[in-house]
Amino acid sequence: MPWIHQVPVSEATGLLRKLFDEALARAGRIWNIVHIMSVNPPLLRDSIAFYGTLMFKTSPLTRSQRELLATVVSAELDCHY
Repeated sequence: MPWIHQVPVSEATGLLRKLFDEALARAGRIWNIVHIMSVNPPLLRDSIAFYGTLMFKTSPLTRSQRELLATVVSAELDCHY
């Protein structure tokens, strides 16, 4: 497995600190999928916004259908997230 540099939570400043604080408030921890993008805070911000749009904004699919679709795709790809 490749090693990818991650900014330690204790060293986060600016936008990254804000995003980490929001993640901690939302989930109580910094998940790996969030931490792995710590070297590029604008990408992390946009990724979180994209996920929010996909899962929570107006859609022809219900929230349950979107969750089910995400679960099936993750299972098919052997992804534990």
